[in-house]
Amino acid sequence: HAGSCANTDRETASAKNKCLAEAGAHVPASFDAFGDLIGSVYDSMVKEGHIVPAEEVPPPTVPMDYSWARELGLIRKPASFMTSICDERGQELLYAGMPISDVLQKNVGIGGVVSLLWFQRCLPPYVCKFFEMCLMVTADHGPAVSGAHNTIVCARAGKDLVSSVVSGLLTIGDRFGGALDGAAKQFSEAYDSNLHPMEFVNSMRKKGQLIMGIGHRVKSINNPDVRVKIIKEFVIQNFPAYPLLEYALEVEKITTSKKPNLILNVDGVIATSFVDLLRNCGSFTSEEAQEYINIGAINSLFVLGRSIGFIGHYMDQKRLKQGLYRHPWDDISYVLPEQYN
Repeated sequence: HAGSCANTDRETASAKNKCLAEAGAHVPASFDAFGDLIGSVYDSMVKEGHIVPAEEVPPPTVPMDYSWARELGLIRKPASFMTSICDERGQELLYAGMPISDVLQKNVGIGGVVSLLWFQRCLPPYVCKFFEMCLMVTADHGPAVSGAHNTIVCARAGKDLVSSVVSGLLTIGDRFGGALDGAAKQFSEAYDSNLHPMEFVNSMRKKGQLIMGIGHRVKSINNPDVRVKIIKEFVIQNFPAYPLLEYALEVEKITTSKKPNLILNVDGVIATSFVDLLRNCGSFTSEEAQEYINIGAINSLFVLGRSIGFIGHYMDQKRLKQGLYRHPWDDISYVLPEQYN
């Protein structure tokens, strides 16, 4: 081989080949004849019966590399998830197709981000302002409501932020905060059925059902909810049309004539205004508007807004270093069965 050295004739390749041949080895005349010699030796051993040829088996096909095959377009992998609101794969994060730099430079605000991530489009400025107002007026309503109460109790029990906030969020439903979707469906169905407000009220009473978005434990016609006033005035001044809100206000006139606290509450005014927004802002088809009502999009504003307050209550309790909460006995009515004699 290259760089080898033979100090005597016995160390040369030809001398080694001669010795191998004398010892009985099959030695080719040159390297080029090496393959032919192997073939002739094999054939002779087959004839003599020393070798029994096995059946030729085709070699297994080596699978094509997955990445290479996908790059060539020969295969595709079905996706496990689908998303249409956000794309983080490129050089810049996209919200519904809008680069995050544009989101910040155009100053779309939280309302604009909500419109992009919830509704996949840029909605008019008054719509974004409406979203932000709803988040602000629903952010908190004191420590006595069930969601804030749960958050406070968990925080004082030493639980972490996520656990405490989740415990508060889990109380949201038809009785607390979650009436927005119910109110939207009830009022829109009554309005679309051309029911007179009085007919709607009477029909709900006959069914024994509450009108979602009507009534408040503290506020009344004599002690109005300022939050409702703020939202109502904004809608009247900025929305192109608000027929469902007007319908709800007619219902309020009937219910408050029966009982002063059966007012259109903050859930009701946001729910009806939200439906008016979806139907009349010009950015949604009637099918899209109804789909958002059906999937529970309206209640999302309360969930997001009230989360701000729950986080505040958690931080407040930790800052005040409040200990474990235990409810006082004198505020509990113990109703036990009579003891057996």
